[in-house]
Amino acid sequence: MFDWDVAEGRLAELNNRAEDPALWNDPAAAQKVMRERNQLASAMEGVQKLEAEVTDAMELIAMAEADGDAAMAAEATASLRAAAEEAKRREIESLLSGEADGNDCYVELNSGAGGTEAQDWAEMLMRMYMRWAEQHGYKVQVMEESEGEQAGIKSATLQISGPNAYGWLKTEAGVHRLVRISPFDANARRQTSFASVWVYPVVDDSIEIEINDADLKVDTYRASGAGGQHVNKTESAIRITHMPTGIIVACQTDRSQHRNRATAMAMLKARLYEAELQRREAATAAQESAKTDIGWGHQIRNYVLAPYQLVKDLRTGVEKGNPDAVLDGDLDAFMAAALAARAGATRSEASANAR
Repeated sequence: MFDWDVAEGRLAELNNRAEDPALWNDPAAAQKVMRERNQLASAMEGVQKLEAEVTDAMELIAMAEADGDAAMAAEATASLRAAAEEAKRREIESLLSGEADGNDCYVELNSGAGGTEAQDWAEMLMRMYMRWAEQHGYKVQVMEESEGEQAGIKSATLQISGPNAYGWLKTEAGVHRLVRISPFDANARRQTSFASVWVYPVVDDSIEIEINDADLKVDTYRASGAGGQHVNKTESAIRITHMPTGIIVACQTDRSQHRNRATAMAMLKARLYEAELQRREAATAAQESAKTDIGWGHQIRNYVLAPYQLVKDLRTGVEKGNPDAVLDGDLDAFMAAALAARAGATRSEASANAR
């Protein structure tokens, strides 16, 4: 529940710290303070806006009933419903209290077995997350992309930047299954394809992750995606393998091999940090098993385009009968339900440990 008095006190404290010139002697600390301040101010403004909208709608409904104005009553009722939906979204957002939930994140996509079909599906998922991010005002950067032989992608990594990006997108980690009439099959047969999604937070320099250079295998290669003539002619792309964990990261965004290596190291640090976060969560075993195989029995969500139209999340039971809208980024209902389920599991575990 939102405690207004506590929020006001905290915002006043953050404002005082932001006005202290000494704070800016430590840019990392200053950025952390300003981010918390902006997020808290935004939350408080959102609550005030919702309260005003509800008050206005209730007054309009009362006026409409007194005047017998059905059109005004319908408009005010619609405004009230919209405010209720926004309140639900903000309530779910309040669950984003994890250690890294407020951070930017990387979204890694990999096609499963099945060649062109699976690679095309992986590219469809990449587009879906890019659309979702753009609709929420987030910035998207393609960090690495490995093209498929005929169509689609074998793998790709996106960096999505914006408030609570990791908190929202972490619920998308797992295997995604597509059922459709294949556009690559001359006989128009129905095909099932799989692709995996993995999400991990961008971490800053204040979080110390020890990486031993002896544990790293560094490869250079030519960028395979779009990137201009220079990128495609020189081995500027970097792939780093962390031998103890088997984690692989790659970056090809820059013409400079040095800058690509620095970015890849930051991505590796983020992956290792995310692995540590996962070890602290009770859901680790379930998430790791979902990531083990990109195939049958491991998916978190089904996208059926034929013989009927349905997208269903197998963890929460949330369904949508318009796959086109989902593939255009309409994911909030799935994310909200997964967040609520995760928060409920965490509360249940805490209650059990307390007994």
